[in-house]
Amino acid sequence: MAADPRYPVGQYEPKPFSIETKVEWLADIKFLPQALEYALLNLNEDQLHTPYREGGWTIHQLVHHVADSHINAYCRFKLGLTEDNPTIKPYEEKLWVTLHDVEKLPVNVSITLLHALHLRWYETLKYVTDDEWNNRTVFHPEQKKTMRLWYLLGLYAWHCRHHVAHINALREQKGW
Repeated sequence: MAADPRYPVGQYEPKPFSIETKVEWLADIKFLPQALEYALLNLNEDQLHTPYREGGWTIHQLVHHVADSHINAYCRFKLGLTEDNPTIKPYEEKLWVTLHDVEKLPVNVSITLLHALHLRWYETLKYVTDDEWNNRTVFHPEQKKTMRLWYLLGLYAWHCRHHVAHINALREQKGW
């Protein structure tokens, strides 16, 4: 049976804290811009405007989504590191990809943004202590859930791999 095209690397599954997992997840954050840029290498405009799966976003929309999502993630971590269990702001990601900036701007704008953002994000995260990973939290009001920064690190490391895999799976399927 074929894997679910919505989740080419599987769904996010939290893991208990370990130094090995922390190193792996931090590398996912650090190297996402390069991995995404490599996945986009030599794609033309028609290919960029191809949905990565039936009913899914186009690659163009997906790249801008990753930038939007990771801007929010960066802010969530900064809040979690500087405030006591802050309430984070949810956003309508499906509506964000319909805005004019996503429609009009080329993907290289978001790739450039991701390079700078991930450099800042990784620099912040590499100094988080083991105690902070396990004890600093944020509150997600839509999910009515308190989340440890460790959980968020895993979620966004997964998010990096998840969307790069969408593009690579489409490239393989189409023979690009």
